[in-house]
Amino acid sequence: MAQKEPVEEKLEKVRHSLSHVMAEAVLQMFPQAQIAIGPAIDNGFYYDFELPRALSSDDLEEISQRMKTIIHENKEFKRIVVSRDEARKMFAGQVYKLELIEAIPENEEVSLYNQGGFTDLCRGPHVASTKELNAESFKLLNTAGAYWRGKETNPMLTRIYATAWTNPKDLRLYLQKLEEIEKRDHRKLGKELDLFSFHEIAGAGLPLYHPKGARILRLLQEWLRAELYRRGYVEAITPHMYKADVWK
Repeated sequence: MAQKEPVEEKLEKVRHSLSHVMAEAVLQMFPQAQIAIGPAIDNGFYYDFELPRALSSDDLEEISQRMKTIIHENKEFKRIVVSRDEARKMFAGQVYKLELIEAIPENEEVSLYNQGGFTDLCRGPHVASTKELNAESFKLLNTAGAYWRGKETNPMLTRIYATAWTNPKDLRLYLQKLEEIEKRDHRKLGKELDLFSFHEIAGAGLPLYHPKGARILRLLQEWLRAELYRRGYVEAITPHMYKADVWK
């Protein structure tokens, strides 16, 4: 009897493979796009692109539909090993891929994965073909800005986030979980319950506590202080400001 593939390993392959499918769909819409990286992550995957314009919700829907079409075409994922010169020729004009190729150590092989209409620089692994992907088990969630390689001096790319699962039921459960998390978002509750607000005069992430919010904050502080004293801690108080020399 053939041994079953562990669920987590299978899920990672599904998510990684879907990131390649998404990249192919985006290139169909924007042939001039620059493609960067697209790993599997917790609960899904993402891919970074340099695009000619910002994406709308309608764009995400079109990308999703194109992905489903690609999945139904039953494309095989084929691993290819090439020389560095061959890789440079294949990705000519793709500046981020060329940079990644140059970063591969000399003692490592250059591997690619091809799925018919799209080839990507990738170590893998992937599913055998797109028929192993369920077209109703993923959802594109949102876009965000992401600096190339996480450095703010590098170009800002468009990152498309998605969630992906092996079956529609798991996708539905995860989306329900996201809805519940959104209901409990502290920024949403703070506004609805008149606890605190934010203002540009204070700065991002610095709340201005309203009377009810201030009362809750004080109660929490009093409880925490009493609990720490009970456990034998002692309190010290230092200035809020120091001379600039401290930070030099």
